[in-house]
Amino acid sequence: MTRPGNRLPVALLCRLSGVSRSGYYSWVRNGFRTASREAREEQDLRDFELIKKAYSYRGYDKGVWGIYMRLSRMGYTMNHKKIRRLMRKYGLACPIRQPNPYRRMAKALRTNAVADNILKRCFREHGPRKVFLTDITYIPFKKKFMYLSVIMDAFTKQVMSYTLSDSLEVDFVLDTVLNMINTHGDSINASALIHSDQGCHYTSIPFRRLVEDLGIRQSMSRRGNCWDNAPQESFFGHMKEELHIKSRQWKNTTYMTLLPA
Repeated sequence: MTRPGNRLPVALLCRLSGVSRSGYYSWVRNGFRTASREAREEQDLRDFELIKKAYSYRGYDKGVWGIYMRLSRMGYTMNHKKIRRLMRKYGLACPIRQPNPYRRMAKALRTNAVADNILKRCFREHGPRKVFLTDITYIPFKKKFMYLSVIMDAFTKQVMSYTLSDSLEVDFVLDTVLNMINTHGDSINASALIHSDQGCHYTSIPFRRLVEDLGIRQSMSRRGNCWDNAPQESFFGHMKEELHIKSRQWKNTTYMTLLPA
């Protein structure tokens, strides 16, 4: 028997083919599912290519919301949940920015003990061995930084003491003061003044306690005003110009050769 439209019943076709009806319907469902799955995979790959373009735009990696906003500016609308799903699916992850250990240390050292600006830019009026300027500078070395603490006589511009360290711990600043006392202690005026910025090292309890024990008065620049410690800043500027010429030689230089004797 034929049906209207010359269509044979499924049961007859299955019996003639030697397959069960349940097997036939299962094949139909899986066939549609396979085609649908392949279409979704192709669409996911196309969307992921857009995500990668947004992810690396301007040379830095972005998170989900950064990608979402960049895609919007590119004229594409994509749900942030889909972006997250595709990043997880294809193993794309934005590196998590780790907290800066030195900022945590600075926060731990920071106090409200800011000294007055006693010096008031009178760098040469007091004579030698009476005013000492101090500061810290960063020196690039082998893809990281070294930290140089210097104390300079404001009148003679002589470097009284310096300490080079691979860490920003407060100890190397204390060592700079102690080295100056050990080397030039006999010539330092009894009413000497040490002037610095308001950095966490100089407001820390260990540093304030050390200079107080040594009988040295403390003075600090106004906040964010480099001119209040201009000779020290100028010294670092000229020093780095000289170091820039020699920096090419440091590729084969060990850290110990940079340390003071």
